[in-house]
Amino acid sequence: MLTVISPAKSLDFESSPRTNRFSDPVFLSSSRHLISELRKQSPAQISRLMKISPKLGELNADRYRSWKLPFTPENAKQALLAFRGDVYMGLEADTFSARDFTFSQKHLRILSGLYGVLKPLDLIQPYRLEMGTRFANKRGKDLY
Repeated sequence: MLTVISPAKSLDFESSPRTNRFSDPVFLSSSRHLISELRKQSPAQISRLMKISPKLGELNADRYRSWKLPFTPENAKQALLAFRGDVYMGLEADTFSARDFTFSQKHLRILSGLYGVLKPLDLIQPYRLEMGTRFANKRGKDLY
């Protein structure tokens, strides 16, 4: 069985990860293209697009400018450990054993507007891009 969950708006890139294991997102080249398009947007445009405050628009414009490949444990964090919403707090991934991480890597997926489908140990960098955002790009009028 495969369980699919949504990403969280809250992120934690400050605390140390509980595992040194990681994987790379499958659709990273598509993420790179989206970041390229998002970098062309001003903070005000990002605020309007995502219906967020000017302060959050500025934060996310900075995140898009800082986003860089390759992802490493030094510049990114495992998705399951980076997201901090209610679902993630309930999973208590900070208490996972090696066996728990192995199980979750096989049976859990996270849907992401920027990264597509993530495995729990896929490295990500800070971002905000909800699946429902109507952001026209090279591939179409929205993220789908």
